[in-house]
Amino acid sequence: MSSEHGTGRTDGAGHEAAAMRRALALAATPGVPLSPNPRVGCVLLADDGATVAEGFHRGAGTPHAEADALARAGAAARGTTAVVTLEPCNHTGRTGPCAQALVEAGVRRVVYAQSDPNPVARGGAETLRAAGLVVEAGLLEHDARALNRVWTLAVEHGRPFVTWKLAATLDGRSAAADGTSRWISGRASRRDVHRLRALADTVLVGTGTVAADDPALTVRDEQDRPLERQPLRAVMGESDLAPGRRVLDGSAETVHLRTRDPRAALAQLAGLERRHVFLEGGPRLAAAFVRAGLVDEIVAYVAPVLLGAGASAVGDLGISTVAAALRPVLTDVTVIEGVAGEQPDVRLTLVPAPLPAPRGSDHPEHPAEHPVDQPAAPPAPIPGGTR
Repeated sequence: MSSEHGTGRTDGAGHEAAAMRRALALAATPGVPLSPNPRVGCVLLADDGATVAEGFHRGAGTPHAEADALARAGAAARGTTAVVTLEPCNHTGRTGPCAQALVEAGVRRVVYAQSDPNPVARGGAETLRAAGLVVEAGLLEHDARALNRVWTLAVEHGRPFVTWKLAATLDGRSAAADGTSRWISGRASRRDVHRLRALADTVLVGTGTVAADDPALTVRDEQDRPLERQPLRAVMGESDLAPGRRVLDGSAETVHLRTRDPRAALAQLAGLERRHVFLEGGPRLAAAFVRAGLVDEIVAYVAPVLLGAGASAVGDLGISTVAAALRPVLTDVTVIEGVAGEQPDVRLTLVPAPLPAPRGSDHPEHPAEHPVDQPAAPPAPIPGGTR
């Protein structure tokens, strides 16, 4: 942990670490919207390490975590240490700047985990330091970044985080030779897909999938009932959507992205303040995103089924030799137990393999900004994202 102003106290470090863990738990409170804002928690500590007040952000337009904690503390906030998971914002948006609120409340010291990557909101540490507060950064930063991994990547790279979901047979097929694909994976896996859809703010398919399968692309619970909060349904491609398709039924918002370029599609979604795309398109759309280096996570459901022919789970990636194969890193393997007599499936979760760090750098670059077959484009600032 680095001090950004003067010499911060070294005593009470254990209290502050415990407070930061508590702040992270508050930030992760169930039911808080996962988009478009980050999840943030704050704990105010007295000099003896006692908790004065706690707060957390509950979504866009609601008080920030620091403001929530200050309101609960009242006059008792004076002289406290604010332990917060994200650098206090320095921006007036739907709510006022947290850095100024901390100064006005008489907080003496601020310890935060993650620096704010948003160029619109960052700078809170400098404001606090200029006002005479002691500021320390980096306490449990890895944990804070993990909590907001989707939001952080979206803001840092100027585009939504992309999770590619696929279901395949043991021999890598997503459909039989006659085009049928219902159902390769079991019912339990399909329920699990709905759980993952609910974690995203956008579900993306191509116009070909809409024409062939007519999916609803909504999120439903285990009783097949639609959830109250639905992700945006995004359809990518230049072809018109036929009237009567279920994505046009009004059960959730739908947008037609008239482009075949994955970067252009993500740029449009970024303009709509979308942070997390759940990619469920067919083999060609999946290949376009993989070739462009725009897949940040892969969730693959592998069923104990053999077809021997039919569509592959992903289209042509331009790879002609095993030596050039893409080898994502496996982060989780889960057996999805079957229901109603069905066999289990296996869910694999993977992330792109990191590129070698440039000489003289301690940080490997994120591969999603370095496509397989074209140079990286500079990311555009993503709008919004301020609490």
